[in-house]
Amino acid sequence: MPPAIKMAHMDKPIFSITPGYGEHQLREFHYSQVVRYGDRVETAGQGGWDDDWCYPESVRDEVIRAFDNVERTLATAGASWLQVITVHSCHVPDADGRIGPEHLDTMVEQFRLRAGDRAPLWTCIGVAALAGPKMRVEIQVAAIVEDKD
Repeated sequence: MPPAIKMAHMDKPIFSITPGYGEHQLREFHYSQVVRYGDRVETAGQGGWDDDWCYPESVRDEVIRAFDNVERTLATAGASWLQVITVHSCHVPDADGRIGPEHLDTMVEQFRLRAGDRAPLWTCIGVAALAGPKMRVEIQVAAIVEDKD
């Protein structure tokens, strides 16, 4: 485990950024991607962007990339999807005003693929817009990391 992560057991939060896009967000918008405080890890909302802020054409691929970005971000704080306890996802509805199966079925598929036997709490919210004009999904998580010292 990296030395900075071991220090998280003290009484001070440890903020980290995701290599790549997180550096841009910190520089331009002055926020971190993840914080670890003791055994608790919380992420900022992660979208389905790549390091160049490009989004996939399909909602399915965007949701999968958002899960990938959550995974990358959790790793900077010594956590993984296997330790996630809560998920908040925001979705821009389809043209018919619904959060359709391309969103929901892909979310469920990714939970099953990445969270193992754990079924985290999930709040799924439809929103009119997200921060990026091309964003259709954003995922924020919290995890509990139990050290094996």
